[in-house]
Amino acid sequence: MPPETKQTLPPPRLEIRNLVRNFEGRRVVDDVSLSIQPGQVTCLLGPSGCGKSTTLRMIAGVDMQDAGEIYVDGELICDTLFRVPPERRSIGLMFQDFALFPHLTVGRNVSFGLTERGAVARARAEEMLAKVGLERFIDSYPHELSGGEQQRVALARALAPQPKIMLMDEPFSGLDNRLRDGIRDETLAVLKEEDTAVLLVTHEPEEAMRMADEIALMRDGRIVQQGAPYNIYRAPKDKAAVAFFSDVNVIESEVHGALVDTPFGDFLAPGLPDGAQVEIVFRPQHVGIDFDRAGQGPHPTAERGVAARGVVERARFMGKESLVEFRMDHDDTSLRATVPNVFLPKKGTPLWLTIRRDRCFVFPRVG
Repeated sequence: MPPETKQTLPPPRLEIRNLVRNFEGRRVVDDVSLSIQPGQVTCLLGPSGCGKSTTLRMIAGVDMQDAGEIYVDGELICDTLFRVPPERRSIGLMFQDFALFPHLTVGRNVSFGLTERGAVARARAEEMLAKVGLERFIDSYPHELSGGEQQRVALARALAPQPKIMLMDEPFSGLDNRLRDGIRDETLAVLKEEDTAVLLVTHEPEEAMRMADEIALMRDGRIVQQGAPYNIYRAPKDKAAVAFFSDVNVIESEVHGALVDTPFGDFLAPGLPDGAQVEIVFRPQHVGIDFDRAGQGPHPTAERGVAARGVVERARFMGKESLVEFRMDHDDTSLRATVPNVFLPKKGTPLWLTIRRDRCFVFPRVG
């Protein structure tokens, strides 16, 4: 039989390896690595100051790393000795302020970065403006357009030179909330159509979940967890990862015989030694109110385990749901629950609460 031939996969469109950046003795980016395939959208998600934008600037070539390497289609474009100039990296940039030239028409803004001139450049500008539905504005000026239209012009300009990679730094943060979802969806559709590899920087979890094929969660200069949005949300690495995506409730306890005792029943804590201090972390939407057994005392249920009693402290309607805050009987701690639609019990109302055991996380307590 002929020997099997091993199929070699093409290299990632963008790959960064072990990037490090120091400022004034402080490590701002600490050993960051990731790769992005053509047509893939990866979000660098994290709080302000965690190193997201600095990572983007190094990839773009406007800042130099202190260690690490950057590759495009398997070719080295930058390390600490060798550096391809930014304009030759085939990388597009989009920022939150759009950075359009006010003295140039929309068409000339879009064609600004092209090597071609004249009729060829105008034809390319028309083509890209048609993709974002703005070809009729080719001879208008940026100030004559709305914020959402300016953002789409910025996208057309960034895509006009046909970059292999698009870097986006909080590009939608300046838009009105009513426009943002639609503009994000339109932008994503155009980028996918162009088969562009996208690295999007954002501090908004909702934006990352909406746009990303993969999320790289960044904290203190490091990527702490990376994966599909569903996996990041459903299997967070630690309490901080849970809390970044939503409000959380926390119950503190101790491990005994691989079990953690709580007012809501026992939780498994495999691999943790007896006496280990732990936190049971769960989101408000996974707290249930047991109306069927209200006032009848603790009891086990098939899905939610044991009920515990809380007394209503405050209830607010949030638009699509109600947020109810409780003071728990067992230790006088607070707990929050979200309830669909309008539910506004009076302060002092006692209610029995349960939690979704399959949506709880057991983490060793830090500090």
